[in-house]
Amino acid sequence: MNRTKGDEEEYWNSSKFKAFTFDDEDDELSQLKESKRAVNSLRDFVDDDDDDDLERVSWGGEPVGRRTRPGSFQSLSDALSDTPAKSYAPELGRPKGEYRDYSNDWSPSDTVRRLRKGKVCSLERFRSLQDKLQLLEEAVSMHDGNVITAVLIFLKRTLSKEILFRELEVRQVALRHLIHFLKEIGDQKLLLDLFRFLDRTEELALSHYREHLNIQDPEKRKEFLKTCIGLPFSAEDSAHIQDHYTLLERQIIIEANDRHLEAAGQTEIFRKHPRKASILNMPLVTTLFYSCFYHYTEAEGTFSSPVNLKKTFKIPDKQYVLTALAARAKLRAWHDVDALFTTKNWLGYTKKRAPIGFHRVVEILHKNSAPVQILQEYVNLVEDVDTKLNLATKFKCHDVVIDTCRDLKDRQQLLAYRSKVDKGSAEEEKIDAILHSSQIRWKN
Repeated sequence: MNRTKGDEEEYWNSSKFKAFTFDDEDDELSQLKESKRAVNSLRDFVDDDDDDDLERVSWGGEPVGRRTRPGSFQSLSDALSDTPAKSYAPELGRPKGEYRDYSNDWSPSDTVRRLRKGKVCSLERFRSLQDKLQLLEEAVSMHDGNVITAVLIFLKRTLSKEILFRELEVRQVALRHLIHFLKEIGDQKLLLDLFRFLDRTEELALSHYREHLNIQDPEKRKEFLKTCIGLPFSAEDSAHIQDHYTLLERQIIIEANDRHLEAAGQTEIFRKHPRKASILNMPLVTTLFYSCFYHYTEAEGTFSSPVNLKKTFKIPDKQYVLTALAARAKLRAWHDVDALFTTKNWLGYTKKRAPIGFHRVVEILHKNSAPVQILQEYVNLVEDVDTKLNLATKFKCHDVVIDTCRDLKDRQQLLAYRSKVDKGSAEEEKIDAILHSSQIRWKN
């Protein structure tokens, strides 16, 4: 879209636009690449910093999409101020009657220095292409991003885009500032024209893809994403955009079906737990959580089946188990939790296995108010003895603490724990019986 002079003035006078810096390291696909992004709230179920590769789940997750990333000039990063830019745009409005210096003696160098000091200057006297380019060169040599952008606004307004693009192509610092500025003000049309001129096909494709954020209608957004699939992205980005399209296509089907079921009022899960938000445009992990919450027992052949989602999007076992556990524990579906960790070998024997670690299972179960009997079962499965004791003590799994101290032959720790249980309780009687046993050779 085209921007007016008023829009450009707003850029400099509004705090909602941030000044360009050389050291911004935002990821171009920071919201699209879900395998390294999470939505907000698996921390509501587990608060463990050991696994930064796991995503988090929230009803309020950000829609799949991307943020822009300004250019980066590492060699000049120390030359820029971290403070927001003052309003340096040429010929910005002043109170009526304010003094205006129209001196024609200012050279490009003098003008740039005045701009850098925050003084209001008119750039209109620089009319020839040579003068304008000299002004730009002086601004770049000052290493001040705000001044460079102020001059670029002037050039954008007074030069044809063909000439502007041609001259900036050989001035990479100024070019990157212009790209950042156009992204900030949302001038997508000029940005696309610039990328076409530079033959930067991948950036052109990314900018085109970013347009989906402006499309609110889910069906229209889906069709737009379909047009992005064949664009010249990198192999990695192409895979993510294909997944984005497939995910939204599936969400549209699930949303329509679930809205109908909820309105009919005949499905128990929707009656007991009304949906808090639409599933449309939610990230993959949020969609998986939703599916594990409302559609856990569905056959793999249905679009809303958690197993179907896992296979379609190649969700790792660790992520799948963590998300399913969070959903089923929230519903207090303890049988499903048990089945999630129960495996059989070829002889038919069963054992418990947790790819996320049983210590994390215990934390999630406790946060969802699991009965102490269930907690004790999973605390007992923690292999590290110190971790097991800490968890058992923290969550008052008395039998686990008592049995572990007995197995360790740690009389002193058992005596210390005796003071933490209720007087006259079954736990106190159990401790006393162990302390007086002649069958145990205590180590202390």
